[in-house]
Amino acid sequence: MFSVLSYGRLVARAVIGGLSQTDSRDYSLVTASCGFGKDSRKGILKKGMCYGDDACFIAQHRSADVLGVADGVGGWRDYGVDPSQFSGTLMKTCERLVKEGRFVPSNPVGVLTSSYYELLQNKVPLLGSSTACIVVLDRQSHRLHTANLGDSGFLVVRGGEVVHRSDEQQHYFNTPFQLSIAPPEAEGAVLSDSPDAADSSSFNVLLGDIILTATDGLFDNMPDYMILQELKKLKNTNYESIQQTARSIAEQAHVLAYDHNYMSPFAQFACDNGLNVRGGKPDDITVLLSIVTEYTD
Repeated sequence: MFSVLSYGRLVARAVIGGLSQTDSRDYSLVTASCGFGKDSRKGILKKGMCYGDDACFIAQHRSADVLGVADGVGGWRDYGVDPSQFSGTLMKTCERLVKEGRFVPSNPVGVLTSSYYELLQNKVPLLGSSTACIVVLDRQSHRLHTANLGDSGFLVVRGGEVVHRSDEQQHYFNTPFQLSIAPPEAEGAVLSDSPDAADSSSFNVLLGDIILTATDGLFDNMPDYMILQELKKLKNTNYESIQQTARSIAEQAHVLAYDHNYMSPFAQFACDNGLNVRGGKPDDITVLLSIVTEYTD
């Protein structure tokens, strides 16, 4: 038999649960970015929304907040191609499509597909390859819709714990899924995946949830527990605080990338694949840090 007190608690939980399910408020994201180019040891290398060969965007439309990161494949530099051009143009195209309202919040793969096919249709081919991760918050439904192709990705943190994370996509060690455009003579010889191959997910978020979206330069150098330690320093939802925390995370990953005595997640993954590797992984680093807040005009 339930006591009166127990029954009261159950009623209270039901009321609270009912209110959360019928929350009519729109949600939004407050997002800050920070990053480092691999070849910029002394500070942040920023060109538009590019950090080295990484690129990112943050965009809003009346129905959704959308953001993304992309990591240009550096190997193209050996063929005289600037890898940042492909990733940067891909993200700029995604941003434009969002701002023009040419997207469906529940289908982030669609944004990625439309952007990629625009690049394919350019009269002058834009050669290169890139991973990509797109995150969309539907303001009214409070659902986060994601698409991740390759080894960039995202974490959703609630109450100091990771409650959602993207799945990394690798063909084999250190060879992630990627979008590519190759010259005609090299088609078939260059690794290229379809946007439809992106891993997709959809789930509800709550006010106060933290969303961290980043390229592999972060995840290869900082394990989750280190990221969570930095996120504990985030005390409020104003942009300045979020920016400071994003910078702190990016800076720590940048330092660890050049620590030869550190057993990084990348080094551990390499060892798991039979390679004798130790130290951080020097790489471009891009961090987008977001907090779910109540939408205000």
